[in-house]
Amino acid sequence: MEEAKVKDEVWQTIQAMNRLWTTEGKAAELKRYFHKDMVAITCTDRDRIEGGDACAAAWKAFADAAKIHYWKEISPKVQIYGSGKFAVATYYWEMSYQMNGQTVKADGRDMFALVNENGKWMIVADQFSPYPQH
Repeated sequence: MEEAKVKDEVWQTIQAMNRLWTTEGKAAELKRYFHKDMVAITCTDRDRIEGGDACAAAWKAFADAAKIHYWKEISPKVQIYGSGKFAVATYYWEMSYQMNGQTVKADGRDMFALVNENGKWMIVADQFSPYPQH
């Protein structure tokens, strides 16, 4: 398969997954995109989150606690490895949400690792963080 098409498939997977928890109110469906052995490193948890179910539960907990007003992915870059079976997707993000009566504007960066199993891209790892403070 042509590399540009593979990169497009990966980016479409990331965008569809993000829409579930940011704009569609369907965070419970994230398991469709999260590999059963997924791991995540977040800016709010000391330890890594292990397992697709645990990662989906963490995303859902945030989406349930926050009313997301705005979400935008910026400057995506997708890199393909392993004969088109492994990908790394990075991008910057901006969001605005309300939590505990306060409106929060946040931005940062995200890095996902995906593997293609049985013709479907599954997220196996994520690390996201706000931009460093200067």
